[in-house]
Amino acid sequence: MRVAAGSPGKVRVRGPDDLTPHILTLLPLIPARTRHAFATRLLGPLRDHDSRHRTELLPTLEAFLDCDASWTTCAAQLRLHVNSLRQRIARIEQITGRDLSRLETRLDFLAALRAI
Repeated sequence: MRVAAGSPGKVRVRGPDDLTPHILTLLPLIPARTRHAFATRLLGPLRDHDSRHRTELLPTLEAFLDCDASWTTCAAQLRLHVNSLRQRIARIEQITGRDLSRLETRLDFLAALRAI
């Protein structure tokens, strides 16, 4: 909001790429303990699942976010069929109780990944 207030004219946000620099600027202002607790709460269930079941949900999530939630780009990067990627993302959503089709959710996960 401060960025928008300080900008002349209308401010438009189309997706995570428009917000990522601001998130990365703000993260250091948050105490390390708070950042760590946030990341642990959000990413902990995925880490636990990956270690118990030898899955790669956390790296899949990171790749999905790095590809701006593009199914085809991410599937190609991970060398997966797009349906396999959809299954992994559905599992991530089930474990975390979060909907990755929502921009807010993707930004939360992005912040958590960058906070550690």
